[in-house]
Order: sequence, then structure tokens, then C-alpha cells
Amino acid sequence: SLASTAVTCFTRGLDLRKETEDVLCPANCPLWQFYVFGDGVYASLSSICGAAIHSGVITSAGGAVRVQTLPGQENYPAVNANGIQSQVLTRWASSFSVTAGTKNTALEAVGRSVSTARPSTGKRPKKLLDKKAGNKDCKADIAFLVDGSYNIGQRRFNLQKNFVGKVAMMLGIGTEGPHVGVVQASEYPKIEFYLKNFTAAKEVLFAIKELGFRGGNSNTGKALKHTAQKFFSSESGARKGIPKIIVVFLDGWPSDDIEEAGIVAREFGVNVFIVSVAKPTTEELGMVQDIGFVDKAVCRNNGFFSYQMPTWFGTTKYVKPLVQKLCSHEQMLCSKTCYNSVNIAFLIDGSSSIGDSNFRLVLEFISNVAKAFEISDIGSKIAAVQFTYDQRTEFSFTDYTTKEKVLLALRNIRYMSGGTATGDAISFTTKNVFGPMKDSPNKNFLLVLTDGQSYDDVRGPAAAAQKAGITVFSVGVAWAPLDDLKDMASEPKESHTFFTREFTGLEQMVPDIIRGICKDFLESKQ
Repeated sequence: SLASTAVTCFTRGLDLRKETEDVLCPANCPLWQFYVFGDGVYASLSSICGAAIHSGVITSAGGAVRVQTLPGQENYPAVNANGIQSQVLTRWASSFSVTAGTKNTALEAVGRSVSTARPSTGKRPKKLLDKKAGNKDCKADIAFLVDGSYNIGQRRFNLQKNFVGKVAMMLGIGTEGPHVGVVQASEYPKIEFYLKNFTAAKEVLFAIKELGFRGGNSNTGKALKHTAQKFFSSESGARKGIPKIIVVFLDGWPSDDIEEAGIVAREFGVNVFIVSVAKPTTEELGMVQDIGFVDKAVCRNNGFFSYQMPTWFGTTKYVKPLVQKLCSHEQMLCSKTCYNSVNIAFLIDGSSSIGDSNFRLVLEFISNVAKAFEISDIGSKIAAVQFTYDQRTEFSFTDYTTKEKVLLALRNIRYMSGGTATGDAISFTTKNVFGPMKDSPNKNFLLVLTDGQSYDDVRGPAAAAQKAGITVFSVGVAWAPLDDLKDMASEPKESHTFFTREFTGLEQMVPDIIRGICKDFLESKQ
């Protein structure tokens, strides 16, 4: 029998390995985040689950989908269907179609569906029960920010501890599962224990039971900011590529401003949830600094990150839905991923040997790479420089902050035509394009695209760029000498050097370049 593979909202056709594969799409993928190209037949750059919703095979409730790999084609159309606007793509090397998966397949896969957290009650089938490893399906580093203010008082503080303990137990904490720590908010924040202190659920439960009530004003803003900045260091046990989450428990309302703390948390790539208990009554609202405090502090004001409980009594039924949210890693929109945390500059050879029609193919290639990233004022940024003997900044990192504007600007680049001084162009870009970005939290990448021998030295300028923290990928076409390409590329050179005889071969490189950028990002980032 076929077992389904559980996939995330962002798994693309090109991420699958088989001709025909049964997958299980999670529920509640954010529709506006899907990238889908085509209609009925989709370019393999498309999200599988997005294509399945677009074509009506599943709804946003998720479900079983069969993916069939198809050959590439030209002119994938843009069609609006079922809440998703697909996009045009001129051509792509491979495609896929989607049909409904079979029911028995879906049942088999339910046990492994990505978005359902498995409570660790010990009732799982034996082979899945590895107590030490924990729930591997739930990838999260979580800080519970508990309310230790006079607002809550000693008695409700104890009820809060019981609730946090139940959530911790159900998460399936373990070496390969979620890790948790606790911070107490009162007058001043206090980190009670870090992620690395305990990796067994029993120890965590004991540590939570031992928490002492501090009392004081509920300076939640101060505590949230402190936690976002100080809690998730690698020394304290934060893991690479795992979503960072703060769950803020609030009895009543904060005594200080929480909005700025929310902004800081987002800048640090932390997903903030707010669990509010005993919302302020109408009479009390006059004492609240900012009535919309929840919406301003959560990761995104989309309903997913806020959670309400009427009182601290009878909270058991609230445990599982909260755990499921904390384990839906594809919903963690504030995490730093390679898609939303890179600056990529394209250095484009405009020499006369390329010619007009090939220059269009180069721009199309660049657009297809740029398209894969989440471009915004707080996300990824794109810049482009064209060079001959001269350099021309087509647009800098700060000129365009939406994907539409970047793609339009790339389409409108005019071909210069002239000589080839690649070394000078790299130095120019390092200084003028990356220089102003030195305080950016994003990781810097330079993609050099050339079709021939440079008249000047490329090794020195490329080494200087790399020393300035820029990862260099070199893409050569036609007569570009391999030695030049290798001299420019970052280490390991083989995975940062690309070459094709024909300009039409650029298309096939797109997925590998995107994957290369993501690999470098993951290896560099905490």
C-alpha cells in the first residue's frame, strides 16, 4: 500500500523525487503566501498544496493529494481560482498535475501529518515511542513568558503553572522534539530556565512546579523585549533552523507598552503568541494603556497568534488546541527563513557579445531566482547592477520593497552593450550596493552573471567581497572561463560555480541556485 508523505505548505513540485507521489497537505496554509504558476498543469516551482487548492482538489482544510510529474512547457497562464492567484511563467523545465489522493492513503498518513501534534500519552504505537527523542514532528524552541504580577496573585499563579505544565507535557519535549524554557514577567523579567537546561518532559514539569511567585507590576512589554533579545542565543540552547516562539500569558492587561516589544521580537525572527486570560471588563478598560495591545504584540494580526481563555479554571480543554498551534511550523510567519532574510544583488554582464535576445533570457533567469523570495521592507531585498567597462546601479536594495516592483524593475533594465571589467564591477557593488546595508540583519549574497573573459583581475575584488561577509555565486555562460568563475565563487567552489554553454540553459539552474542560497543561509544563521 502507498504511504503518503506529509509535506508543508511550501513544499514545491521540484522538492519531490518520484514520478508519482502521494502527499498529505496540512490544514490552514495561509493562501496569500502561496506561489503557484499555471493552471491545471503547474510549473514545478509551484507549491504543491497551493496548486491543489487552486485546482479545487482540496480546500484549505488540507488533505491527500496525488502529484504526477510532467514535462516542462512554455507559457504557464495566470488564473485566479479558489482564492489563489496563479502567476505567469514563460517557460520551465518540468511541471506537475494534482489529483485527489486515495482515502486509505490519507488515513495511513494521519498519524504522521505535519500539523497534528501528537500528545505524548504513551498510547502511541511502540515504534513511534522514543521517549528521549520526543515528538519529532513538532519543531519548536519555546519560551513560556508567565505572568508573575500582582494582577494574577499567588493562587491564580499556581493555576497558571498547572496549565503551562500540561502544555509542556503534551508538546512531546525531547532531544529531537520541542525544547522549552520559562521567563517570569513582573516588575523586572527573570529568566527562570533556558532551552538547554532540560530536555526531558519530567524535568521541565518539575522546574515549572518549583517556580516562585514574584509579584510587582505586569511589565509584559519589558519582559517580552528582554526575552526576544536574550533568551534565544545558541549558548542558551537555541537551535539552527528551528522556529523561535514566545508564548506570553497575560492575566488582565500589561502595565507597560507592549507594541515596541512586538516589533523587536519580529526583527529577531521570533513568533509571539499571546494567551490572554480574564480579559479586562468594560469598567477596567479605562486603565488599559492601549486596548489593541494583543494585535500589536503578536507575530501577525491574523487570529492565529492570539488565544483566549475565560478563566484559569477548567483549562484542560484549551491545552491541545494551543499545542497544535505551537507545532504548526509552516504557520510561523515571523521565523527567519532563507526566503525572507537575504539580500541578493545581481551583477549583470552587459557586454556586446551577449546580444539583445540573450540579455532578455538573463533577465528572465534573474526574475525567476528573485521570485522565490519573500521581498518586503522587513523581508528579503534585491538589487541589480549592470556592467561593461562601466557600472550602472539599476536599483539598490532600498528602492523596491515588493516583489511586483522588483520584477517590474528587472523587466525594464536596458541592455548597455560594451566591454567586460568584472573585477571593477564587483568592487563597485561591494562598496556602493552592500556598503549602505552593513546594519541589515539579512545575509548578503552576490550573483555574478557573465559570458566571457574579464579584462581585469577578478580574484582580489571577489576575495574582498567575501571578506565583507558577502557570499558569491558565479554563473557563467558561453565563453566565460571556468578559472574566472572559480576565482570569484565562495567556498566550497563547486557548489557556488555554475556554467552553461547556451543561454537557454540558465532556466534549469534556478532551483539549484535557490537551494544553494538556502543551504548557505541555514549553515550561517543561528
